[in-house]
Amino acid sequence: MSNSALQSAYTYCRRITFNHAENFPVASIIVPARLRNPICAIYAFARHADDLADVHRDAEALERWRRSLHAYPDARRTESPIFLALFDTIRRFRLPLSLLDDLLTAFFMDVRGTEFRTLQEALHYCRYSAHPIGRLILLLFGYRDPALFSYSDAICTALQFTNFWQDVRIDIPAGRMYIPHSLRKAYGVDERDLRSLTCTPAFRSMMSELVHITTDMFRKGRPLLARVRGRLRKELQLTVAGGVTLLKKIEKQNFDVLSRRPRLNRRDWIRIFLQTWTH
Repeated sequence: MSNSALQSAYTYCRRITFNHAENFPVASIIVPARLRNPICAIYAFARHADDLADVHRDAEALERWRRSLHAYPDARRTESPIFLALFDTIRRFRLPLSLLDDLLTAFFMDVRGTEFRTLQEALHYCRYSAHPIGRLILLLFGYRDPALFSYSDAICTALQFTNFWQDVRIDIPAGRMYIPHSLRKAYGVDERDLRSLTCTPAFRSMMSELVHITTDMFRKGRPLLARVRGRLRKELQLTVAGGVTLLKKIEKQNFDVLSRRPRLNRRDWIRIFLQTWTH
């Protein structure tokens, strides 16, 4: 493969990344330049699979995407710029193919329809949808100590949960329900109220517990911030601060995520960046 073809593939992945990343920094300017392309390649791979699952609900296309992944290391078997860039990233950083395959397992779960009966089922889903991302980032930065992975898993689960609670208003009309049935039942949340996006006292109480659970997960993962160095520490501090700030926004609007979707604006990110950079 020519160098120009590889650079074009990475450019394609960067375009996907910066067109889609919203709440949390992805390959931001504080990430070392040598890692921005690899991070974008991984993000583009996951983004396309996510579209196949959530937008197109196409299990066959997702299976083809998995077969393309398992064609590694033979880049000649794919014409996709995403895989050209991804294969180069896998080779250079010795990334386990299993972590990328785990991400696809989560997307297959999405195609089949994800509705959790218990909180444990939600955590199991995060084992595939969230944990691989944090572990891949650690590996890209050269951290291979398994002791760090559990902290990363906690942070990534918290980020996944934060995204769930942020998008309740979007997910319910689309037929996606990530709030565990056991919690809905325990708090007496009426399914008809959920489908009509009616925020009740029962829903607020339930969401308060979910925010508390998620905040505690961020707390459990915080030791990772002290165990990594340099720019990765700053990137993780920004990411965690973004998630925690979003949870606080949910609390500020009295846990009503049904009538209004909470989001971080430019002012929020400027404040988070300044607070992170000066500590």
